Amino acid sequence: MRSAWIAGLTLLGCAASAADLPGSADLEGLARFPQAQIVGFKQNSDVERIYPLDSIRRISGKLRMSDQVNATGDLLAITYQLPDHHSGIEAFSQARKQLVKQGAQLLYWCEGRACGSSSLWANQIFQRSMLYGPEAQQAFLLARVPAEADDLVALYGITRGNGRPYLQVERLQSATPLGVIRPNPATLLRQLESTGELRLPLLPAEPVADWAALLANVLRLDSTIRISLGGEGAPAWREALVAERISARRLELDDGDEAGLSIMLLR
Repeated sequence: MRSAWIAGLTLLGCAASAADLPGSADLEGLARFPQAQIVGFKQNSDVERIYPLDSIRRISGKLRMSDQVNATGDLLAITYQLPDHHSGIEAFSQARKQLVKQGAQLLYWCEGRACGSSSLWANQIFQRSMLYGPEAQQAFLLARVPAEADDLVALYGITRGNGRPYLQVERLQSATPLGVIRPNPATLLRQLESTGELRLPLLPAEPVADWAALLANVLRLDSTIRISLGGEGAPAWREALVAERISARRLELDDGDEAGLSIMLLR
């Protein structure tokens, strides 16, 4: 077990509640939702996790999804029960915004029925039956966090049919390099439309074919939006998107020369 990972546990944000599960703690760098209580806590090594990158469903008795991340490593899993006058999606949104601010790369983000079966999320993905609720009241996020190790953070917010809200927070430090994991196009579009920008600091100045195709697919999902490209390689990336049959009228350039590529939504 990695001692650095264990030492990373700390109480941040709101003070620990007296009603927290004994021995539990918050995830480092992720402030808990006000008045939330930890009702589930697991910290184990050599845990195998499957995180979907698409809606999940059951076909012929088996869990199905079009894309996924498989990883094994050190797992920290926290289940929060939230104040009844709030919702699971509300706490989910607060945690998501914190991750984005810290530079996490969002890989998959869904809300409501677009996520698929809540029963499968609760029982198959997280093994927490208390997370089962109406599909319209759920949200899931998988993000890759900026760290020396290959770390994934998963969030799942749900409000049960009885009105009781929960937030599941997991961090998995993979035992082996995760390699290239490209974000879901709909996730990038959701992030762009919700925050007004996408920052991709690791992209090179010289366009990469698979990323150019991915960004073109993002823009095809909403043909009405226009964007501004920034970064030292922005002109070359603009040409690459035009080569992918994205109209040049939808693509502007700004004067930024920072590393990577930044995309701003033009209102």
